[in-house]
Amino acid sequence: MTLVRFISADGQQVQEVEAPAGDNLLDIAQAAGQPLEGTCEGQMACSTCHVIVSAEDFARLRPASEAEEDMLDLAAAATRTSRLACQIDIPGDMETLTVRIPGEYHNLQGI
Repeated sequence: MTLVRFISADGQQVQEVEAPAGDNLLDIAQAAGQPLEGTCEGQMACSTCHVIVSAEDFARLRPASEAEEDMLDLAAAATRTSRLACQIDIPGDMETLTVRIPGEYHNLQGI
């Protein structure tokens, strides 16, 4: 099991949940009540599941695909360690994963 730590956009709230290896981060976040919309249901057609991964955890994740990086270029408040939660499956060798929820997002499906 991996301890997934969600930090609110303002940094004031932290929620920790346990997740088994292989589970999808968007599914975990939504089950925990986190404000990640996931409008496109994991099809990489929006950026409403954009999260900012902690620097130490970012390097331990499978790298983003070119398609994911293209979508992140359009995400609001994207950073060097931004990822789409729908594209992160929890690695089996990861004890903790910390992500911050951005304060804003763009729903690109309506464009």
